[in-house]
Amino acid sequence: MKNIKFIITLFLVVSFSTLSVAQQRKADKDTAAWRYEIEAVQTGVQGTYLIKVWSYSKKPDVAIDQAKKNAIHGIIFKGFTGISGVPGQSPLANNLNLEDEKADFFKPFFKDGGDYMKYVSLSNDGAVAAEDRMKMGKEYKIGVIVAVNITNLRKDLEKAGVIKSLSSGF
Repeated sequence: MKNIKFIITLFLVVSFSTLSVAQQRKADKDTAAWRYEIEAVQTGVQGTYLIKVWSYSKKPDVAIDQAKKNAIHGIIFKGFTGISGVPGQSPLANNLNLEDEKADFFKPFFKDGGDYMKYVSLSNDGAVAAEDRMKMGKEYKIGVIVAVNITNLRKDLEKAGVIKSLSSGF
């Protein structure tokens, strides 16, 4: 009887682990395409951007999970336009090929649980307002409000030699 309980428990653990890995592969696939939009929300505390990141995925939970990664990617490579009372921001990188040229830096940086996590937090604790959850065909477009510590992100990217410092004169 003990062996049967052990086998059933082992089967359940393996099943849940496999399901979790499959979900993560889907999240990685969705993120690899870097399909997202960023918009200004309001002025954050000194050195912080408060933005809304719209992520796309067939599963709403995957889109919410990827919002932090998309926010950092957007701040570095895309920037965002402003709204009334909130200025837009240019991307930190001014080289369109930087992600490929510095792949040895960015692949580990953007891996799950990577260093990008040091600079971002969900300001609404992952809760998504009804108007920020849209079904578009077979996938969802999910808007999540994110706070990005731009000061520390810029400083660490400069220190790593990934972007040039503002004082370098481009």
